[in-house]
Amino acid sequence: MITQALNVLIIEDNAALAANIYDYLEACGHHPDAAPDGESGLSLLAINQYDVVVLDWMMPRMDGMAMLARLRALKSTIPVIVVTAKDQLENKLQGFETGADDYIVKPVALPELEIRLRVLAQRARGAQASAPVLQVDDLRFDLGTLEVTRAGKRLAMTPVRRQLLELLMRKSPALVRREELETLIWQDDVPDNDVLRSHMHMLRKSVDGNSARKLIKTIAGSGYRLCASDE
Repeated sequence: MITQALNVLIIEDNAALAANIYDYLEACGHHPDAAPDGESGLSLLAINQYDVVVLDWMMPRMDGMAMLARLRALKSTIPVIVVTAKDQLENKLQGFETGADDYIVKPVALPELEIRLRVLAQRARGAQASAPVLQVDDLRFDLGTLEVTRAGKRLAMTPVRRQLLELLMRKSPALVRREELETLIWQDDVPDNDVLRSHMHMLRKSVDGNSARKLIKTIAGSGYRLCASDE
């Protein structure tokens, strides 16, 4: 009997195994979602909120380790359990060094997997409970719950925009250069087109909206700074 239903993302290219895990977790009262590869998994993580991720290693398009490295580069702390046929010690060490929170070798016992998912989610909630809160003017970012509010009103945020906002708030009121923001999101694979400008436009729209007091400021040719209106 579960204490709280979990939102679980299953990233697995074996359709039969993914379906088995999905059906079992759903029968346990959880809310599973599924993706067939790392790229699709990252796309779902960018638009949905999950408590924990079940991640296969060997997949097409983007394998599990590449996807996990990308996820951790985005500063995501979502718990990830790797479920794979790779059973060598060096594989397990690589998984943990890349950012896995747990590691299970296939074939997996579904009751064991479900218990491990609950333990990971509970630990994450405990860590979040003591996470700090960032505040600039009337803008508040709870790093534990990932809730962003301005003047008490909750703001909608995607994971990428939350990462940008966190860096801007941590460095407020200092300038954050474009290169630093781009490296935060894309590491060494910065897109050719100006995707950062699009993200910042949407972030400014969420944070400042129709408010007369604008907090996000563009420093032409350099970057952005987030600061109180009188700074």
